[in-house]
Amino acid sequence: MIKNFSLLGFRMPGEWEKQDSIWITWPYNKKDWPGLFENIPFTVSKIVSAISKNQVVNLIIKPNEDIDKIKKILLRQKTKLKLVRFHKIPSNRVWIRDFGPIYLINKKIKKKVFINFQFNGWSKYNNFKLDNKINDKISKITKIRKLEPTFKIGKKIRKFVLEGGAIDVNGMGSILLTKECLLSKIQQRNFGIKKKDYENMLSKFLNVNNFIWLNKGIKGDDTHGHIDDICRFVSPDTIMTAVENNKKDVNYKILQNNLNILKKAKTINGKNFNLIKIPMPKAIFINKIRVPASYLNFLICNKSILLPLFNDKNDKVVIKIFKKFFKTRKIIGIDCTNLIWGFGAIHCMTQSEPSV
Repeated sequence: MIKNFSLLGFRMPGEWEKQDSIWITWPYNKKDWPGLFENIPFTVSKIVSAISKNQVVNLIIKPNEDIDKIKKILLRQKTKLKLVRFHKIPSNRVWIRDFGPIYLINKKIKKKVFINFQFNGWSKYNNFKLDNKINDKISKITKIRKLEPTFKIGKKIRKFVLEGGAIDVNGMGSILLTKECLLSKIQQRNFGIKKKDYENMLSKFLNVNNFIWLNKGIKGDDTHGHIDDICRFVSPDTIMTAVENNKKDVNYKILQNNLNILKKAKTINGKNFNLIKIPMPKAIFINKIRVPASYLNFLICNKSILLPLFNDKNDKVVIKIFKKFFKTRKIIGIDCTNLIWGFGAIHCMTQSEPSV
């Protein structure tokens, strides 16, 4: 718990900073990809393989799983198994970005802790209890201390609910988030909490003080407005943000509105951010349901970028943009046309563990 522990000097780093590992949860929930689940282990194994080329993957599998069976699947993708660590922990879903540990680092004292925000299934789904306990196991396995934020409403003390995909930081005091996700009464995470309360809590626990509130997320996002589908820091002063070029698409006005907010946003030093526009893929419907396909749901690794692709004409356009910016990292495209049926992509299903 937080008692008798000072967060002074700790901060949540930018994703491009050096990492020790990436956490991933193996897929089991067939209901998340009705009709397409058989393709999902293949996609996840490609992601694990790509990461394992250069850094450790902490892979969570269910307790009764046959590890050799998983290894065979991974080896088909030429996964470097010596860099994959298997952990037998019960889970509900793969979206560990949202329920996994939010790491803080203090480089002066070479220490790392993590915030264990409460997870409640995005205030939408009921099967989340196993996912909400995963951080307890991770803390014991890694011997990294976990802190559990609470807030007081009246006389009641409640655990603070927050998903990792709802926030994005630049490691230097700035944070991106949306009003739709955190301030709406639809899928409300923390009852009785207002904008100022969020800012106070996140300032205290993540060491951020420059809040950039965008309005809405994209159509099809069942989290009700996660930031990691629309807007990401890629350096302390650079933001990649999604734009929709089809004026008839519902996302056009949403993303233009967010772009206008970003144009006025400042760094903690009062300077404008460098903005890189990332076009959206054409709207994707699966079983007549729109899914939140976006190139912004990418993962930054130590030596590579895992970029979701959608068999779209903009795939090549976006790869060029990424190659131009991420000059020292290899851009690895991953076909996410099946994965996105679960309403998430690469960033949603990974959680970065930074180095100190």
